[in-house]
Amino acid sequence: MEIERKFLVKRLPDHLDQYPHDELCQAYVCTSPVIRVRKKNEEYILTLKSGGLLAREEIEMPIDEPAFTHLKNKKDGMLISKTRYKIPEKGGLLIELDLFHEEYEGFCMAEVEFETVEQAKAYTPPTWFGKDVTQDPRFHNSQLCSNSPEQVEVFFRYLHELN
Repeated sequence: MEIERKFLVKRLPDHLDQYPHDELCQAYVCTSPVIRVRKKNEEYILTLKSGGLLAREEIEMPIDEPAFTHLKNKKDGMLISKTRYKIPEKGGLLIELDLFHEEYEGFCMAEVEFETVEQAKAYTPPTWFGKDVTQDPRFHNSQLCSNSPEQVEVFFRYLHELN
């Protein structure tokens, strides 16, 4: 079970380069149900996700590069490219800070995974986090990949209004 909250980012944390990070490229073969293929540095992963916003089932399995390439070419929508920073958080939690590239260059979002729904609901984010967008499906990567160039522009205008 994946239990996570998503937040916009008001400002990047200091000394971001000190944190480990991964380069991610992902494609969605299907967005309902979510079937994703991801290149994470030199690893290739197939992921299946159930419906849901705060909590949902997630199954991951390794695949090889030819399988990734084959499935990537069958994608719905655009590729999502981002750098994911792993930032330690209080209580043994981990913040995954995504800095998006390509069509979403300049967009940042933070995710925090939890053991329980109760823990997720009780979480107080750091001051550099912005609005909680957990319950807004527009901020799921499976939705972001489906946007047309015009919808990406509308998305950025919406982000500007939130700030």
